[in-house]
Amino acid sequence: MNYWRLIYLNEFDGYMQMAIDEAMLILRSKNKIPNTLRFFVFKPSAITIGYFQSMIDEVNLDFCKKKGISVVRRITGGGAVFHDENGEITYSIVVTEREAPKDIIRSYELYCKGLIIALKKLGLTAEFKPVNDVLVFGKKISGSAQTRKRGVVLQHGTFMYNTDIGTLAVALKIVPEKLKDKGVSKLEERVITVSKALGREISRDEVLQALIEGFKEALNVKFIEEKLTQEELKLAKKLAEEKYSRDEWNFMV
Repeated sequence: MNYWRLIYLNEFDGYMQMAIDEAMLILRSKNKIPNTLRFFVFKPSAITIGYFQSMIDEVNLDFCKKKGISVVRRITGGGAVFHDENGEITYSIVVTEREAPKDIIRSYELYCKGLIIALKKLGLTAEFKPVNDVLVFGKKISGSAQTRKRGVVLQHGTFMYNTDIGTLAVALKIVPEKLKDKGVSKLEERVITVSKALGREISRDEVLQALIEGFKEALNVKFIEEKLTQEELKLAKKLAEEKYSRDEWNFMV
């Protein structure tokens, strides 16, 4: 049986959460930590944008400032994401490239399978939609992003179990043309939460348990629950201070 480390459940601000993911990638490349699955919550709520995106183009900055929603750029690609501290869980995976599928789509599909199995355990039928989405009733319930550096794959993604879609719709600058491309006229027709899909309020604990079981089955691994190491935290704090909290990084495009 293959063993992975499980980190469960970190609550930090957006700068620190993105710094932790990069710190894990760096330390995995040096073989100082094992393959890891981490679950975390952005506190306070935050927006992350993809590496190639423009903060000004993607985010309603005035609204976010008024609501105390932080904004931060990821080292991964993909689109802007609203992380609701009261209704969303984010996962991240670090694994060596030699242990991951070489094909990008296949790797997304493998790691998103953990989410699909979790949703099945919660009573929902989900499907993987390339490149990196998971759909329920044809609506997006999770999106993921990935980068490969230093011989390590970092994939992280959102899992919306009770996200405030109304806040999401205002916090992000939703371009009407993008919705039309998806065949819908408003965001509520494009995305869905676990609670909405089930027709009942679901708890964070219930979701986490399903996610752990889902990834365990998808990856065919056994998890050993541990905490972040002092070296990870030290490096993450440095990255948060010197990179992720700085306008030079967040507004560079």
